[in-house]
Formats: sequence, C-alpha cells, structure tokens
Amino acid sequence: MGVVRTVLGDVDAAEIGPVLLHEHVLFDIVPPGATGDRDAIIGMEARWQIDYRSNEAAANAHQRDPGIAAGELALFGAEGGGLIVDQSVHGLARDAAGLARASRISGVHVVASAGTYTEPFVAPRIAAMDEAALAERFTAEVASGLDGTSIGAGLIGEMGCSWPLTAFEARALAAAAEAQRRTGAAISVHPGRAPDACAQILDILAANGADLARVVLCHMDRTHPDGDGIAPLLERGAVVEWDFFGVETSHYWMTDAVELPTDLGRLRLIADLAACGFGAQIAISHDICTRTRMRRWGGHGYGHILRNVRRLMERLEFDPGLVAALLRDTPLRLLTLKEIAS
Repeated sequence: MGVVRTVLGDVDAAEIGPVLLHEHVLFDIVPPGATGDRDAIIGMEARWQIDYRSNEAAANAHQRDPGIAAGELALFGAEGGGLIVDQSVHGLARDAAGLARASRISGVHVVASAGTYTEPFVAPRIAAMDEAALAERFTAEVASGLDGTSIGAGLIGEMGCSWPLTAFEARALAAAAEAQRRTGAAISVHPGRAPDACAQILDILAANGADLARVVLCHMDRTHPDGDGIAPLLERGAVVEWDFFGVETSHYWMTDAVELPTDLGRLRLIADLAACGFGAQIAISHDICTRTRMRRWGGHGYGHILRNVRRLMERLEFDPGLVAALLRDTPLRLLTLKEIAS
C-alpha cells in the first residue's frame, strides 16, 4: 500500500488501523481580533450552550497542551483507532513537535499537515509570498520538515479558502497543486461558504496540474447540506468529505441560515452517492476544533465514529466494503506517499 508520513516517521500503510482524515489535535482557531476571555473555565453548567454556539467563546477554540491531546488520542486508540490527521496548517498554531510528543505518549499515529489557512489567519510575510515561494514552502514542509523541525507533513491542507476567494488564497491553491506534483501528497481544501466555492477550487487546482483524484473537498455538511451539487464534484474525480460527525445541532454555528444534517442524514446522503458508484470518493471525520467536542470537556471525542456512527451504518445496512472504505481504505489511499519521485 505504500507508506504514510507520520510525525514519528514513515509507517507502512498496511500496519495502520481505522483513520480519521480531518481532525485538529493541537490548534488555535480563535479568529484574529476576537474578543472574549481565552482563559475562561468551561464549566459543566455552561458546556452545552458553549458547544451549541461554539464560535462565540474564545476559550473554546484552542487546545495546545500535548498532554491533554495525548489523553484524547489514547481514548481513540482504546476504541480501535489507528491514525488521526491533524489538519492544523499554518495559521492554526501548528505544532509538529507537540504532535510528536502526543503521538509517542498515546501510541496512536498522527499525521501533520502542510499549507496555509484562510488569509486573515496567515502571517503577513507568508501572505506576501508569490506562487513559486509558496510552492517551495509547501514542498519543503512535506519533504524536509515543518516549522524548523525534521517532522515532515503527510498531507497538504486543509488549504483555507474564503468566499470570495482572496488573491493570496488563489496563489496558495496553485502552489499546493505544484507541491502535490513534486511530493505525491494529497490536498485537502477548506472551501468558502458558498455553493459555487468547490467548483472554483477544482478549476484552479486542475489548471495548475493537480491530480483531482487526490483532492479532498471538506465540509460538505455546511457547503452542500442537502446533497445538491455534490455529484458534479465527484464526476470530476474529487473526494468529498462529511466531517461534522457528532455535530447534531439544527444549524451551522457560523450562521443560522444553514441547516445541518444529523449523523443519520449524513449517512443517507453518503449511501445515495455510493449507490451511484462514488463510494470510493467519500471521506468522513469529525473536524474537532473546539474543546467542548473533546472527551475532557464532555464531548464525543475522536472515537465517536467508531463507537456510534459505525452502528448507524449497520442500521442502514451499509455494504461492508463501503464501511471499510470510509473507515480505512479511502483515507489510507490518500495518505500514502508511494508516488514520491526519488
């Protein structure tokens, strides 16, 4: 199957168990300029409301302690989990050394990610780079190491995109395509919050030579919540990802205008697309990026898909081959670096 580049070195993909392709293990996603007490205690009496409106509490949007991360990873491992991809790119407090420490303590494989988040989160010196410099940076993050370490990334992204796309974000997408061509790494993209965002992203990536079969479009849950518009993305060869599993509120926390599907609703959409022949182009995850979704703060944790969603798949009579693809085969196909040129 090839190798997966983890924070503790390259690992034979055949030795890895179930995979979560899109999570955040160490992160700081507090918006620049946000007000509120970052150090406020999240008590049990307020935990549910903070989770329900999760973007409104700065204290909920960061977790940078490798020891706490190791505990969360260990719980995932105890439920059979094999590997988690931390998609905390530049701008989200990426910490490769901290991920390595958490992985070593917990015994769970972790993959770190190359790339940049949306422009407001990016350091001005990075945002000023041209396409060639960004491509060199992303390539080095995979091939040489992240942020002054020798720990290489195993994925490019989540590449942050706004709506409308900024000039920097367009350059970064083009650079990611070039870095993919040089390294063989897959690309994961955080699309802007608009139905046309994903098609525009694929246009830019394709024009710059990306292999769309190794491109993941994230956040179908809020970008195409009723499933409309997803089939054309799949027909272009891309992978689509539902990564809000465990979020079962009535609306997307960034805007009341978007009604989110439940876990069963997500699975029904997936089943319909799989029945059309797209089962190998679908990924699932939780995108945990707040404290209240972690076990320490009373949340479902990284094990929710293995502990609960897998049972829902059985309830909906998912074919075992589709279950295997969602839990392991598709993410490992995307994470293998066997295509790297020597």
